[in-house]
Amino acid sequence: MNRIVVSLMLAAAMLLSPAITLAQSGPLRIEITEGVVEPMPYAVPSFVAETPEAQQYADQVSRVVAEDLTGTGLFREVPRDAHISSVTSFAAPVAFADWKAINAQALITGAVSTDGSGRVVVKFRVWDVFAGQELGQGMQFASTADGWRRLAHKVADQVYARLTGESPYFDSRVVFVSETGPKNERAKRLGIMDYDGANVQYLTSDQSIVLAPRFSPNGDRVLYTSYETGFPRVHVLTVGDVQSRILQSGDGVMSFAPRFSPDARTVIYSLTQGSNTDIWAMDIATGATRRLTSSPSIETAPSYSPDGSRIVFESDRSGTQQLYIMSAAGGEATRISFGQGRYGTPVWSPRGDLIAFTKQNAGRFHIGVMRTDGSEERLLTASFLDEGPTWAPNGRVIMFARETQGAQGASALYSVDISGRNLKRVRTPAGASDPSWGPLQ
Repeated sequence: MNRIVVSLMLAAAMLLSPAITLAQSGPLRIEITEGVVEPMPYAVPSFVAETPEAQQYADQVSRVVAEDLTGTGLFREVPRDAHISSVTSFAAPVAFADWKAINAQALITGAVSTDGSGRVVVKFRVWDVFAGQELGQGMQFASTADGWRRLAHKVADQVYARLTGESPYFDSRVVFVSETGPKNERAKRLGIMDYDGANVQYLTSDQSIVLAPRFSPNGDRVLYTSYETGFPRVHVLTVGDVQSRILQSGDGVMSFAPRFSPDARTVIYSLTQGSNTDIWAMDIATGATRRLTSSPSIETAPSYSPDGSRIVFESDRSGTQQLYIMSAAGGEATRISFGQGRYGTPVWSPRGDLIAFTKQNAGRFHIGVMRTDGSEERLLTASFLDEGPTWAPNGRVIMFARETQGAQGASALYSVDISGRNLKRVRTPAGASDPSWGPLQ
């Protein structure tokens, strides 16, 4: 296997391990120390415009590809003003010596064209510069003109997968709560965007409070909690036609914190009757419901394991807010959190190996991860208020909401990888909270 592929596969596999050094005798060297990876230098010249109409897209596509890769923290782009060679034809031979001279270990070349129907076509290649050979085979993608950013994300996904051995996540969307207005009177509505904050569209108005949107496994529907009726009720919205309906859970009761099962046939949620809050499950097709917990405590924020066999949730049954796991059919639950402080909003990783959570301790909030048995707890962030983690489709990155302190405090979305590095803000037009990361499109 190519040297670049082997080395970055090892690097990705060891992201969770402290004080690791990965070295090899060839020109490629990746070091991981306390979870820090030395980014791989790569080059991505402006893609070649093969038709006049493609000129407006060629450079933009290559720029988005570069932003995707560099944004992971695993790659470092060699600036274009350092390039010795230019790429003027997709079919032209690669001058590997010129790219070696500027230490570009990977090279991405591409071309953009338009066809008779106005579609944009993007093709690309990935090269191991020091080995002087192509990684995999060239590919091409096509879409309508307004989908050119998706084409760039698809290219970046392929490059990322080839260089790391990991599943990609760039061509994905996030549903979230958009927030405007003063802190004590915020207007909230559901928004949907590309993973990087581009292409924002709004799914609801801001006439009633909305909370906790959750994507379905295939991204066609969104569950959320709305106060449209005056008290919280779970709604389901079809993304394509932006139509929503209430999931009936009984009159005079509050339902909230919904989430789909992996097969999208069942919704789990919290339901409050009187002073008691338990976790329930509803068959979406029939509306049949069943109670999964029965305890004189608050049970909420349920999340299925990827295989649908278990549920992690938060409960104060022990006297403080902690995390528990039970069978998807309900029954006896096992506590998995035992550190200092309170734990909430658990979310099972798509890989099945970790659970992300919000932790409050000593006046600070944290986003953390632990193994499914509660071992190897690690805190990834710390601030005045961090909450509501959600996983990227490949289980390597977590997005969450962070709110700043004070009367003028605002909420924004951030992402961090599971080693605790590469913390960065996700750009949104206004304040944002409650993210839910959808599947790869």
